[in-house]
Amino acid sequence: MTELSLEDIEFIKILATSDATILQAGMNEATRHRLDEQVGVILREYYRENTMGTQTGWTKKLSKVGIDEDDGKAAIACARRLGIDIS
Repeated sequence: MTELSLEDIEFIKILATSDATILQAGMNEATRHRLDEQVGVILREYYRENTMGTQTGWTKKLSKVGIDEDDGKAAIACARRLGIDIS
């Protein structure tokens, strides 16, 4: 399982509170790679846990760092608009 780093937490919080259009304008290849390979994995597992009932542990982990269900949903929606495959 992927570990949750401070950088991952910040990425998710930014996704949850930002406009995808603005993020896309400032996104470089390194940021896109990080979103695809690290944050995308976390959000995919979080999505699966909340839609399919699989026990991945991400809901609890994200909750512990102050990312609630609404933030999770907003981060997933923003990531999708940025072209990150979540489902």
